[in-house]
Amino acid sequence: MGELKFNKFLRDILPGYSAYDFADKDRARGQYIGYFLNRTQSMFKWEGLPETIPARMLELYLQTNGNACFYKHEGNLYVFFGGRGGTPDVYYMPTIYTIANPALHLNVMANIDIDCVVMPNDSMYMGLLPLFDRYATAMTETELSIDIACVNARIIDLISANDDRTRESALKYLEDVRAGKLGVIAGNEFLNGISATPYGATGHNTITDLIELMQYQKASCFNELGLNANYNMKRESLNSSESQLNNDALLPLIDDMLNCRKLYAEKVNKMFGTEISVDFNSSWKDNIEEIDASLQAITGGEPMNENQDITEDDTKTYEIGTEESEPPMNENQEIEEPEEVAETEEVIEEPAPIVIQTEEVIIQTEEVTEEEPEEKEGEKDAGTQED
Repeated sequence: MGELKFNKFLRDILPGYSAYDFADKDRARGQYIGYFLNRTQSMFKWEGLPETIPARMLELYLQTNGNACFYKHEGNLYVFFGGRGGTPDVYYMPTIYTIANPALHLNVMANIDIDCVVMPNDSMYMGLLPLFDRYATAMTETELSIDIACVNARIIDLISANDDRTRESALKYLEDVRAGKLGVIAGNEFLNGISATPYGATGHNTITDLIELMQYQKASCFNELGLNANYNMKRESLNSSESQLNNDALLPLIDDMLNCRKLYAEKVNKMFGTEISVDFNSSWKDNIEEIDASLQAITGGEPMNENQDITEDDTKTYEIGTEESEPPMNENQEIEEPEEVAETEEVIEEPAPIVIQTEEVIIQTEEVTEEEPEEKEGEKDAGTQED
């Protein structure tokens, strides 16, 4: 009864609210996409926009439609979304932008770069909606699997009964246990009439694997958006070097998005005389500054910030490029390594001639030793003759 009152309260304050259903995949996917768009609304900070162009609508058009059109109507500059077409230019890019806005009673086919400026969200005019849809679909399936695994984890034994009377007795027994009462069995007929089969012995491992999968999917999505979310599946603590491994993968997409906004903001300023500027905002700005500081520490030997723990093993990684550390491997070093080995072999062979000379000296000494007895015999012969 209390749950029904709570749901009624939510429906009163939130029109269209209904209880969440894990099996409703379309609704779950749409909610994931909506929450992703809520986060990316804080990605860029716009300055100098006219009052007729809300930053929220500009970002919403860019991220969902892939592009937005700046067009002046009745002296006011607006931003619209529409379709690109017309005769392609020399690089096969559209030349006409079709705008239809019922509120302004506007229906026009504007010439791109002449009557209007079309700003892309990224170099491929894709927007973020395909990216969000892919991850939202995968996360919805994983979430549903987690819900099913949680329900199955409640089933410890499968109870079967031979007749209705035994079934009713089993249900009464389970209700008493659920209510916190001591279950009572009337007699042996109950035990003889039911059987219990163990079930769900590996449920906990399945839930753990699904949670890690969900963590990986969320972290992968955030990393593509330029947010440093660790998806390492190690259950031990990570050191500083491991936590910095994915920094290089964070920047390309958001850098491209910022460059497109800056480039076409200059075109808008030049065509319509505005002073529009854009830069990173919120967590994206803090993340970029943190990555820049880390890169400076790695290349320049500066210490890391206070929040990062550096162990003895990590110092070798961060001191690359300093005088104390060994220089990184390159192609020239790989070529020089055989030369060093060759020089070492020559040094080892140098004692060989010395050993040979020593043997020759020993041989000469032996020869001299053999000649001395001959001289003594000759002297003895001469002495004998004299006698």
